[in-house]
Amino acid sequence: MLNKEHLLTYIYLLVYILLSSGVILYNKWVLSTKYFNFPYPITLTMIHMGFSGVVAFFLIRVFKVVSPIKMTFQIYATCVIPISAFFASSLWFGNTAYLYISVAFIQMLKSLMPVATFLTAVVCGTDKLRCDVFLNMVLVSVGVVISSYGEIHFNLLGTGYQVMGMFGEALRLVLTQVLLQKKGLTLNPITSLYYIAPCSFVFLFIPWYFLEKPVMEVSQIQFNFWIFFSNSLCALALNFSIFLVIGRTGAVTIRVAGVLKDWILIALSTVLFPESVITGLNIIGYAIALCGVVMYNYLKVRDARIENLPERMELKTEKASDLYDPNDNVHNISGGRNV
Repeated sequence: MLNKEHLLTYIYLLVYILLSSGVILYNKWVLSTKYFNFPYPITLTMIHMGFSGVVAFFLIRVFKVVSPIKMTFQIYATCVIPISAFFASSLWFGNTAYLYISVAFIQMLKSLMPVATFLTAVVCGTDKLRCDVFLNMVLVSVGVVISSYGEIHFNLLGTGYQVMGMFGEALRLVLTQVLLQKKGLTLNPITSLYYIAPCSFVFLFIPWYFLEKPVMEVSQIQFNFWIFFSNSLCALALNFSIFLVIGRTGAVTIRVAGVLKDWILIALSTVLFPESVITGLNIIGYAIALCGVVMYNYLKVRDARIENLPERMELKTEKASDLYDPNDNVHNISGGRNV
């Protein structure tokens, strides 16, 4: 039988899958010219950033839910600003892709995310070029190429936007590891939004002023407050749900949940958006890419366990009583994010 802790974990996972799928489908519906007809991805992203920044400000400064970290001007200039720039670009390019390609095909292209992250990490010197990982990246790439070849409504511009968005996200992840973690700084979702969201808003304002503002001035746009409020609220809740799931399970679990979410999302998108058509080559290519992603995740988990093994052995040598501590398993479950 399930105990309360396991039941709560499954509820968190379900909430994460629902919110993640819901935000993607909601964004597609808002941006699509066939539905809500608000084809301004930069504007939508700025609304998200502005809303998240305001909520984070009230949670930290007014309600004192969490305390702000000690942020110096040097850390802000050398860490927060470049991370915010790549974060803004990844959101901008990723949301723009919804205008040109289907949700199902976007999810298939997202299989390239480990490839983008690995290549970026190698270039930045945070990872080494290894034969086993490289072969997995080749497998993923082959799968995505097959899936793209089988896409009926293939659009080069939309595909380019999605790929650029993934590399922007990969640069953000690598920079976060290099700049923040090496300085000993850890940001939870609230403090991350508090520092990064306003800066990302400023970066997004520049392309918005030149690309979308002139068009919005001459076109009749519909602005429904409750639509954009609920959309921003869902995006904010998704950030918090990711933090809760990782805190209760680990990064590996959320990756597995992400794979399940992708399959659900591909199926749902074909129902909600009839123009999304999935071919046999799409499925075959995505399945091949997914095998590479699963193997990549396995290699990362194995490496993390090998790296943590000397620390565990040292702790057990220093304090043998830990081997018989009845609370040890509980500690590992709640805090073992690399497991």
